Amino acid sequence: MNRAKSGLAAFFRTHPEAWIAVGYMAFYLAAFFLLERVVEPRFIIHSRLDDLIPFCEWGIIPYCSWYLLLVGGPVFFLLKDKNDYLRLCFIMYVGMTICLALYVVLPTGLDLREPIPRDNLLCKAVELIRAADTPTNVCPSIHISSTVAVGIVTVRSRLFRRHRWVKVLMVAECLAMCWATLVLQQHSVWDVVAGAALSFALMPLAWKLWPRAEKAPA
Repeated sequence: MNRAKSGLAAFFRTHPEAWIAVGYMAFYLAAFFLLERVVEPRFIIHSRLDDLIPFCEWGIIPYCSWYLLLVGGPVFFLLKDKNDYLRLCFIMYVGMTICLALYVVLPTGLDLREPIPRDNLLCKAVELIRAADTPTNVCPSIHISSTVAVGIVTVRSRLFRRHRWVKVLMVAECLAMCWATLVLQQHSVWDVVAGAALSFALMPLAWKLWPRAEKAPA
């Protein structure tokens, strides 16, 4: 235990920027679950396209990959490229903050969720997700805005200039996440569009604050 603590302390001494992610995620989790309890939706988000999208429990697989991406993305760029890490933190965390503020000012909700039509392991996982994540505070989608944030930084990073397959996989992950939130009836098409647009809107400012270096990091 003492060895683990000393190793963790050494990590934060070596990478003090890690406190940005740790501190913000503590704030975000507290704020998100507080809003889940106190905010009542006044605006129901709906698109005609939502009615054409069938439920598919297989969407739970890419949907849950978000939790790995939320942690793995910042950790990877923290270790590999400080500027990419700061860009990612800016796009992701400023985006999350804007979403939380909008949930207070314009509380949104969904009426999309139908009873789960099948009884299998994946459907049971969907039931757990639905129980933890109520159909409130949905637009823009934080799930999508943060995924797109990781996607933007990955695609634009010089770390992968010779590894285009990584960029292709990241784009596929973003598309799969959009598909998953829709087929699980976790979000409306409008939530997905707004979440993606938010991250793209923050992108130019991130690169203005932390301009691209002449050379890629070793």
